[in-house]
This record gives sequence, structure tokens and C-alpha cells, in this order.
Amino acid sequence: MLKKINDVLAGLPMTIVSGIFLAASLVLSLAGLTVLIDPAWVAVMISGIPLVYLAVWRLIHNAGISKISSALLISIAMAAAIAIQDLFAAGEVAFIMAIGAILEEKTTERARKGLKDLVSLTPRQGRRISNGKEEMMNIEDIVKDDLLRVLPGEAIPADGEIIAGTTSVDQSIMTGESLPVDKTVGDSMFCGTINLFGAVDIRVSSVGEESSLQKLIHMVEEAEEKKAPMARIADRAASWLVPVALLIAVVAYAATKDIVRAVTVLVVFCPCALVLATPTAIMAAIGQATKHGVIIKSGEALERMGKVEVAAFDKTGTLTNGNLIVKDVYPFYDKIDESVLLQITASAERCSEHPLARAVLSYAEQEHTRLFDVEDFQMFPGRGITAVVDGEKVFCGNAAFLEEQHIVIHIEAAQILEQFRNEGKAVILVANEGYLLGAVTFSDTLRSAAADMIGRLEKSGVQAVLLTGDHKQTAEYFAKQIGMTEVHAGLLPEQKVMEIKALQAEGKKVCMIGDGVNDAPALKTADVGVAMGVMGSDIAVDAADIALMSDDIEKLPYLKRLSNACVRTIKFSIALSLCINLVAITLSLLGRLNPTTGALVHNCGSCFVVLVAALLYDRKFE
Repeated sequence: MLKKINDVLAGLPMTIVSGIFLAASLVLSLAGLTVLIDPAWVAVMISGIPLVYLAVWRLIHNAGISKISSALLISIAMAAAIAIQDLFAAGEVAFIMAIGAILEEKTTERARKGLKDLVSLTPRQGRRISNGKEEMMNIEDIVKDDLLRVLPGEAIPADGEIIAGTTSVDQSIMTGESLPVDKTVGDSMFCGTINLFGAVDIRVSSVGEESSLQKLIHMVEEAEEKKAPMARIADRAASWLVPVALLIAVVAYAATKDIVRAVTVLVVFCPCALVLATPTAIMAAIGQATKHGVIIKSGEALERMGKVEVAAFDKTGTLTNGNLIVKDVYPFYDKIDESVLLQITASAERCSEHPLARAVLSYAEQEHTRLFDVEDFQMFPGRGITAVVDGEKVFCGNAAFLEEQHIVIHIEAAQILEQFRNEGKAVILVANEGYLLGAVTFSDTLRSAAADMIGRLEKSGVQAVLLTGDHKQTAEYFAKQIGMTEVHAGLLPEQKVMEIKALQAEGKKVCMIGDGVNDAPALKTADVGVAMGVMGSDIAVDAADIALMSDDIEKLPYLKRLSNACVRTIKFSIALSLCINLVAITLSLLGRLNPTTGALVHNCGSCFVVLVAALLYDRKFE
């Protein structure tokens, strides 16, 4: 009950009410008017009770020196001001602290929706085969070594190994790969990934908490818990501020026998400007970033960004656009040209739902290619398709599929195909019943700004590393295009986390940049997680500390400069507030300030801090 009352009083609406009554008290005091009950009492009650509650709670529950906090010092000053009936001074220090707490809270709110979305990906049922019969079972009732049948379009209910059937699987949730992965007998299947085409039977290898998807969820949860809130600078300084303030106040009273001077010392010693220094600068920097399409979720992330030494990138959708396009239409048969090969391939693939088929058809439409009518279309999941195009049977698929059809891939063609693979391209081979006609290749495309951004980061002392679930050849090809030398390919989510932890174990501050569900644990584990806001999954965006809402990776060098400027502004504001406090303490000891005028001077220091932060909001960093 007491905590609920405290939360209401510490909220923004009641703090506004507190400020209104405090202003009324100041106006009455300056006008020389007296009323039965000073309006400052309202400010003292509204803003002072949460402060006293926090000070007492820390005295009871915190250990060691952490019992002494800025809340305790300000509670003492507030009580002393009330004791000598200077209610405005008491209300003013409490109100300023309330404003600081609200500003800081606004900069540290973190969304948890992403974890709920990740949990929602867990399949609820699976189709178990027992004694030759199929029955739908709740996921909790499936155990290791059960035989499951997974139909096209269904999510894989548990980790396992294929014992019958072939298919293509969208496992971007786990690896981030942009292309479906062909699977056949003996291949592993991951829980939560999507079976695209063929029906397969799998033998369950792990379920429940041991499944790959649940491990992914737990990694996100654990990484979230490891992110401790940023310690408030005022509280870190309170261990010496409180004893020093009390000592100076006692000495002042002993030397002058003037209780007003002692109370004034306590009032001006209150670290309100110190409390405001961090949250106001951070809010200004976050506002600056928002104008540039960058969402920064916390002050901790902004502060850590300036210390980053390694930038770890996912590939697909981060350094690349995440859209497959046709790169080459390459005839191997000298009696057809590129346009005819495209016409045959697009016609054969027009009935397929495979992403590569859709890319071929999109390219054919762009080239204004006229398509033939198709008959006897057949799909062989994970291998290829056959169709009768303009009266001739056509085969489209991978090398193994064509070999099954007794199509010979001659040495020259094999060498060219190997070159395509080294360039990170996916390939559809096209043949008729007698000859290998040619190949159509596909590739993701690099973001135009990727190479320049990597260069600028490395010039600023940040090392760029590629962490991707893609094949090694594909990853190395793209890395070479943008000047990255360190590449880690074929990584599952937990392996990305391990790579980041290895870098952190070397004492390096790591920023992870990614866009997929599979990147969520790495984004959480890194010192700073940056997600692509437009293309990225909701889970990646919510797992990250920073989101690039325009997917503009050129903002990364800007973010580092902004972070550095914010930290410098905070340090300057702290130094400024300490100098103002020092001058105010000296004037208090000389009797030139009383609690009310001391509170006003103290308030001016807080205003200076806010002004310095406001200048950060409009600074140019481009």
C-alpha cells in the first residue's frame, strides 16, 4: 500500500502539481504576502515523501556504504529547512530531485514485448506417428525418440533428424540465412523453423527446455537480466557528499552558533544539478538521435556506445538488403542465348512457390520476357522441379537432382559453377532431357553504404567483424567486397553469443548489429545491441538497445560521435554543478546566503545543467 502511494506521488502528474504549489509559494514570498498554510507544504508532501521513502528503504535494505545515498542527504536538508520554517527551500530541493528521477526513468525504460513474441514462436502441437497412425499431440507430450511427421507449411515442433523425405526449410529464425535450406535423410531440423515444401518424418532428439528455440529464449532472458541499471552519479558520490555536508554544517554551526548557516550549507550541498546532469544530457542526445531516425532505448546504451571497440555484424538484412535477385543468366549450350534460357527457366518455375522461383519470375517480368504455357509441373522438395515447356521436358534444380536425371555436368560447367559458389551465389541449373542448358544465379545485394561505413568505423578505431549463419564461401565473398577481414560463418545463435563473449573476455567492448530473430541473444549479450528497425524482426528490435528505423547503417559512425559528445557533456555538467555548489557553500558559510536564496542559487545551477544539455540537442554531428 505504502509503495503504491509512493509511486503515485513520484509520478509526473503529481510532480507537476508539486511544482505549481512551489511556484505559488515563491510568488507569495516575493510579494511579501502571508497565508495560513504555505503552498510549499504541498510540494514538500508530494515530492518529499517518495524521497524519504527511498532514503529509508536504502538504509534498511542496501549493504555497506550503499546505504548512504543522495536521497538521504536531501532528506536531511529538507528536514533541517522545515525545522527552521523555510518551507520553500525544503520543497525546492525535493521537487528538483523528483524532476531528476522522472527524467532518468524516461531514459531507461525498456520494452519486453520482443521476448513475448519470441515465446509465441514455440509450436503448440506436433503430429506423432505411433503404430502407423498419425495423431496430433500437445508439445508437452512429445518425448525424445518420438517419430513426428511435418507437413509443408508447418513449424518443426522439436529438434530432430530426418529419417524419411526431402524438403526445404526456412530456418532464418535460427541462422538468419536468406535462402531456404534443402534437407534430406540424416539432416538436422530445428524447433520453430518452417517446413516449406515436402512432408518429412523426423526422429526427435530434444524437446522442451532442451530444444534449440527454448535455448534461444533462455539466452535472451539471461542476457536481459545481466544488464544492470546504470548507477546514478549522485548516488555514487553520496558516500562522500553526505559525511562532508554534515561535517561542514556542524562546523559552521559550532563556529557561528547560527543554525541558519548550517541549514543553508545542507540545502546548497544537495546534488540536484548533479542528479540532473546525466539524464538531461542523455535525453537531449536521445532526442538528437530520434531526429535522425535512430531510437536509443536507454542512457546506458548511449554511454556504452562511445566505448565500443568491436562492431560485430550479421550479414543478411544488415550489410545486405535481404532481397534475392538474379545476378547471372549463363547458357552452357551454344544453341540458346541468355534471353531464351531466361524464358525457359521462368516458364518452368512459374508454378513453383520457392523464393528462387519468385526471383526468376520477377526478373523475367522486369525484362518483359514472354512465358510459355506449362504442363505436367512436378516439384521435388529440396532438389528441384520438372515441367513440360513448349512441348519439351525441362529440369530445374541442383546438381544432385540433374545427376539423378542422368544429365551430365561437363568439366567446364563444373568450374564455372564453383566460381559462382565462391562468389556467394545460389544456383539453379537448367536442362532438357539431353543437355545441360545453363545456369541462373542469385545473390543478395550489398547495401550501397556498407563499404564506406566499415571504413569510417575502422578509421575511428572500431574493428569490424562478420558473424553470420551463411555458408563460409558466401560470407567471405561479401566480407571481401566491403573490406572486412575477420569472418565467422555458419553460426547458430548460441555460437554468435560465444563469439561475442570471447571478444568481451579479451576486455573489448562489443556492439552487435543485426536484424533477425536469431540475432536476439547476440544483441542482448553484446555491450550494445543495434537492430535494423524497418527490415528487422520485432524481436530483434525489442532485444536491441538501439534501433535504426531507416535501416541506414551509415548512422553507426554518427552514433559513436554522438555518444562521445554526450559523455563529454555529462562530465562538463558535473564539473559545472560542483563549481556552483562550491561557490554556494562558501557564500553560505560567509552568511551571504540563507536557505531560500541558497535554494534559488542551487536552482540556477540546475538550470545551467539543463541549458548545456539543450545545446547538445541541436549540435551537428554529420
